[in-house]
Amino acid sequence: MKITGDQALVKKINKSLVLDNIRQYAPLSRTQVSQSTGLNKATVSNLVQELIDDQLVLESGQGQSSGGRKPLILLFNKNAGYAAGVEITVNELILILTNLEGEIIAKSTASLVSHQVSDVIAQLQAEVNILLKHLPDSIHGIVGMGVGVPGMVDEQGNVLFAPNLGWEGVALREQLEHLFQIPVIVDNEANAGALGELQFGAGRQAQHLVYVSVGTGIGSGIIIEGELYKGSRGYAGETGHMSVESYGLPCSCGSQGCWELYASELAYDHSIKEPIPGSTTADWVRRAEFDEPESRDLFQKIGEYLGIGITNLVNGFNPELVIIGGHMRQAEPWIDPYLQEVVSRRTLPYHRQKLMIQYSELGDQSTVIGTAYMAVSQFLGRVKVSI
Repeated sequence: MKITGDQALVKKINKSLVLDNIRQYAPLSRTQVSQSTGLNKATVSNLVQELIDDQLVLESGQGQSSGGRKPLILLFNKNAGYAAGVEITVNELILILTNLEGEIIAKSTASLVSHQVSDVIAQLQAEVNILLKHLPDSIHGIVGMGVGVPGMVDEQGNVLFAPNLGWEGVALREQLEHLFQIPVIVDNEANAGALGELQFGAGRQAQHLVYVSVGTGIGSGIIIEGELYKGSRGYAGETGHMSVESYGLPCSCGSQGCWELYASELAYDHSIKEPIPGSTTADWVRRAEFDEPESRDLFQKIGEYLGIGITNLVNGFNPELVIIGGHMRQAEPWIDPYLQEVVSRRTLPYHRQKLMIQYSELGDQSTVIGTAYMAVSQFLGRVKVSI
């Protein structure tokens, strides 16, 4: 099948291909890059020189030779620039700085003082400025910022609807780009978490996975054939608003009986006789560690409802791996037996063959690592071509 396009586009595709190859498989020689990409040696040599000029690729010593001159070895310059990764949760801001390989240079967490958009942006600016004090010198500096939010985000980085924040129609990317004067990418926090786990965490060996973020609400990031699935308009993954009870509790989204009301931290407000205002998963885990019956009963209910929703996702998408992230992963010892029992009993038999259910390897940093990865990928100019 032939890809058509102007020469500038073809060159950009080839340059991205060469850079990705060096980034993933270095140390490499130019000949090895040519062999693995299928590009001729002259094209590879020219593109490598441009990448060296951009200081994204380094030459480092000589490699082995099968005869003739020893080749120069190419390395990816992971410290040529840095990215900021941000997650805006219902209760806090989580921030990291990474190099171009996703290695964390600095990180911070701050409690949100308000859900007002202007207040959140002002607080984010202050936290980013503090974090930038740890920024090492580099040729490209801060190459971009990725931001994950618990809600629906369009392709322009507008937060269309984030009910747990009380946001609707917020032009977040535009405001942040104006404020920081760097490229910003905004996406749903579960999408970012899925990418974080795919690239750096529990999903590194998977091609088909669902990342379920369970905190103050539920969202899912869906990976199909190694790529993030976003649906026809980019809103896929709002699984917290699947209906699991026909005449269930009213939800902030305007519907009722939504999955997240029964299987996330929202359940703490109505699944026990005397709710404790402001209680967190960490609080309930501490109580469960002391074998308190109420906390164990609570986690049993949450585990069973998580199993119901995950059954729907497994039957619908047939993933090889489901990763559970967010705050609820802290309760793994108490929710997992009930979750696994429901999934094993309710999923279709062929769907559960070779199915793995795991918990996040990246902990609370799945989303921020994913958002930083998005910013780096945008900077490195990955090109997707439809053929």
